[in-house]
Amino acid sequence: MSKSDMAQVSEPAPNELRDPFVRKELTRATVWLGLACAIALLVLLVHPLLIIFGGLVFASMLDGGVRLLGRVLPIGRSWRLLIVVLLTVLFLIGLVWLTGVQVTAQFAQLQQTLITQATRLSNWATEKGIMPQQADINGMVQQALGSFGKLTGYLGIVFGALASLVMVLVIGLFVAIEPRLYGRGLEWMVPRDMRPRFAGTIEQMATTMRRLLAGRLFGMALEGAMTGIALAFAGVPMALVLGILTGLLAFIPNLGAIVSGILMVAVGFSAGSDTGLWAICIYVFIQTLDGYVIIPMVAKKTVDLPPALTLSSQILAGTLFGLLGLTLADPLTAMIKVALERSSEAEEETDAA
Repeated sequence: MSKSDMAQVSEPAPNELRDPFVRKELTRATVWLGLACAIALLVLLVHPLLIIFGGLVFASMLDGGVRLLGRVLPIGRSWRLLIVVLLTVLFLIGLVWLTGVQVTAQFAQLQQTLITQATRLSNWATEKGIMPQQADINGMVQQALGSFGKLTGYLGIVFGALASLVMVLVIGLFVAIEPRLYGRGLEWMVPRDMRPRFAGTIEQMATTMRRLLAGRLFGMALEGAMTGIALAFAGVPMALVLGILTGLLAFIPNLGAIVSGILMVAVGFSAGSDTGLWAICIYVFIQTLDGYVIIPMVAKKTVDLPPALTLSSQILAGTLFGLLGLTLADPLTAMIKVALERSSEAEEETDAA
């Protein structure tokens, strides 16, 4: 046998990593696999991530109050945060204490009124042939509510929502106590040469968040006060509790206005046709004023979010992530907008250099 026949093959095998083609394909496959895992992980963790983001939103509210208080009280941040928290708790306690008996009675009356109005609407629809007979309706209701498993599921949803709310409050409080600590932690996760710009982006995001939430809280208070006063002058029952509910529900975009409008009209018609028409007029007037005057004015003074972009983000977030996503759609859109603007500025600076 000649030496040429005994010579071994010197080229790498296809399964060896020394082969450039194998390394290239393996790198490409790793990138796509990592991207797929990241998307799957994001889908699985979307609810916890939204809870964390909700905590940051609450922290921004507290931080805005701390900064506002710092303009008149030159004391430490911890003391100012304690004052803001105590003032918030005292305000809620005082609201319940001063109006507790009336609000409790009105809430009970509101529940009974809604049940009565729903029964009247159901009877009218049954007479017109729009809905099935009352016996069929009762059977469907009993079938829907008679299952213990479904009731347990509803209770689980309620307790889950309460647990999420508690976590949002706790996360927000801890972040508001020492926000710079968490900011340094985020900066540590990026390369050193990018940390100054990243810190500037975080600071601009925080400023935008504070302005956005300050405008939203101002709009909530103004809408609730106008609704309560207008309903009281029109003689609509339970004007106080309807004003409070309208102000609170205004924090949820679009859906809150619809729910408050349904409650307002239902209570108005419980006191008569004229009162119901007054309730409709008040609702349309306040929502028109809020949509065409208050919200554009607040948006111009706080953050520059186009109305179409805001509405689109609310629809998308509400469809993908439910009520929590709808509630946090505006802050999330504002943060993404700031990040994209900062990235665009960085690219322009790089091109200029």
